[in-house]
Amino acid sequence: MTRRWMLAVLVSLLVAGCASSGTPSPSSSAAASPAVAASSSAASPAAAPASPAGSADPASIGRAFIEALSRADWAGAVAMEDPVMAAAAPAGTLQQIIASLVAQYGAFESIGSVTTAPVSTGTIAAVQVALAHATVTLNVSVDGSGRVTGLHIGGVTTATASPASYVRPGSYTESAVTVGSAPWTLPGTLTMPNGPGPFPAVVLVAGSGPADRNESFGPNKPFQDLAWGLASAGIAVLRYEKRTYVYAKQMAADTTITVKQETMDDAVAAVALLRRTPKVDPARVFLVGHSLGAYLAPRIAAEIPGQLAGIAMLEAPSTPLPQLVVIQEEYLASLQGGSPSPQVEQQLATLKRQAALAESSSLSPSTPASELPLGTPASYWLDLQSYRPLAVAASLTIPIFFSQGGRDYQVPPSELGPWEQALAGHANVTFRTYPAMDHLLLDGSGTPSPAEYSVPGHVDAQLVANLSAWVTAH
Repeated sequence: MTRRWMLAVLVSLLVAGCASSGTPSPSSSAAASPAVAASSSAASPAAAPASPAGSADPASIGRAFIEALSRADWAGAVAMEDPVMAAAAPAGTLQQIIASLVAQYGAFESIGSVTTAPVSTGTIAAVQVALAHATVTLNVSVDGSGRVTGLHIGGVTTATASPASYVRPGSYTESAVTVGSAPWTLPGTLTMPNGPGPFPAVVLVAGSGPADRNESFGPNKPFQDLAWGLASAGIAVLRYEKRTYVYAKQMAADTTITVKQETMDDAVAAVALLRRTPKVDPARVFLVGHSLGAYLAPRIAAEIPGQLAGIAMLEAPSTPLPQLVVIQEEYLASLQGGSPSPQVEQQLATLKRQAALAESSSLSPSTPASELPLGTPASYWLDLQSYRPLAVAASLTIPIFFSQGGRDYQVPPSELGPWEQALAGHANVTFRTYPAMDHLLLDGSGTPSPAEYSVPGHVDAQLVANLSAWVTAH
């Protein structure tokens, strides 16, 4: 799983959680984690048997692979994969991916057109799949010998929502910017209030996984809501594509990755860009992190002392990430109702062993990624072992803002307690809770589940108001 360790992780994060996240997050991890059981609703009406590898053109192979997945023919799908893909995405992982996809967007209804595009490693077959609540493009990578080497979501089309009530479209302008330097330049958007300035400004730092600049998930774009809402209140906002989104192949090839490369370096570059941007007050630049971005916010601030006026931590885990992945999986398993199946019990037991190893002194750089949570390299977990977010946050003197949603099952409300205890008596800290809010910062009701992420909504209005007031006050 050296070159495609992110494959199973990123696909499942895309369909099961926030935005976050390839390496453990919204989306797990702090952002998301794959579902632990397949759903019988994933099966579609009868379809042709999967085509043997090499017996058809890439378009036919891509279609046959998705057809096998749609009817829960996991063995048939794995038979079409090359050895590396088969190790990264065995039958159990494929089940998790499809169960998560169905939970988000409904049951398979039909498989439509397939288009192909050549790439250096072969061909991408883009398969259009109609689900009950969305049309999803599933990109199947096919090599020259006709083997499937990758799978990821190319796009999702669902109902779109109009701008939130707190957005005043005529009060700001947007322009394209570039964050960072070669070889990791990232496209971004600067949302600037109208007027002469100088304005306070924020950098938005996403959760785990290959998030785009809006942290898009289905019809929802939490970072776009935040950017437009804050800019409507006179605050400049910079948001950008994550490195794992723009450079997925290069990142997947890196077996020594840490959160520094995944998230921190680009956040530091974004802060530097904002501080030198005309009409921005360099003394009032804030970092607003979500999920994994929130978990890392104290560490980022400590790395660039004097450059941030404050940090906002939206849905910030306090539990170490390997344990949080287990908590998320156990919750998703509970949604199945009744006692977990033997298969689910086995998957949970395996994940618990992997999480324990990720936090143990036995972990070494040579520990195989296959023995660790989400197939993530040992370098990632070794780096996080030395990070003490509560202690680092307590050492900061800049203002800190926390938000916690009452309906967040990925970073549950219990995660806020350790932060409150560690920062008790710190006058620079503000805590806010939002009973109806979920991990995507959207309001809802009922039992939280991945399915609600496919319902169009907007970031909680009170959170936008509170965050705007907090930034403006400092």
